Amino acid sequence: DRYVGGLFGQPDYQVSKETTDQDTSFEEQLAALNDAVKAGKVRYVGVSNETPFGVMSMVHLAERYPDLYPKIVSIQNSYSLLVRKDYESGLTEVCSPRNCNVGLLAYSPLASGVLSGKYAKTDVDPKARLNMFPGFMERYRESQPEAATNAYSAIAKKHDLTPAQLALAWCYHRDVVASTIIGATSLEQLDENLSAFDVKLPDEVLEEIEEVYKKYVDPTKAYNTPKPKPKDS
Repeated sequence: DRYVGGLFGQPDYQVSKETTDQDTSFEEQLAALNDAVKAGKVRYVGVSNETPFGVMSMVHLAERYPDLYPKIVSIQNSYSLLVRKDYESGLTEVCSPRNCNVGLLAYSPLASGVLSGKYAKTDVDPKARLNMFPGFMERYRESQPEAATNAYSAIAKKHDLTPAQLALAWCYHRDVVASTIIGATSLEQLDENLSAFDVKLPDEVLEEIEEVYKKYVDPTKAYNTPKPKPKDS
């Protein structure tokens, strides 16, 4: 319930937007999870869409009061070629095995299918997710994410890979990733998603990816940039 800022294409954290009236304390959250563990309903607990402050707070409470609070072992955050800065700029260090030791379960490694390149086609399937739900994940269809996606797709084509293979292989084998959460609406997509695990990107490809990243560090945040007003004719 608490304001965390920066997620889902929103601007980074702003002190002026902090709230307290709807916040559920970390202690209350962990106590409820501890009840579930003790009741045998779950074995381990994790968090989702969390921040460095949240992870460190919860881990600290579990270390200080191990009988009251369970330690979180995983964090489920969005992580892909289009959405990586928020995690890498703070959570990578916090969640490292030498620090809080919390594994990343990366969700949306294809950025809701955008990194498959299918939305760059002229004949996009009307049943594709972003077409069936207008406005859903709209931040991925702005000019900056589209430009970044096109650049990554060009790298894939250059090295005889599909855009999805490139994006998934990159995510699967990142040292910060413990596991990934993928989705597919057809067996063909599922096969491509699974086979991408066997793709090991050579250093040349990884270097080209980093060059694109330097140009489009955080493209979905451009979603919140006011568009210029048309000039009066």
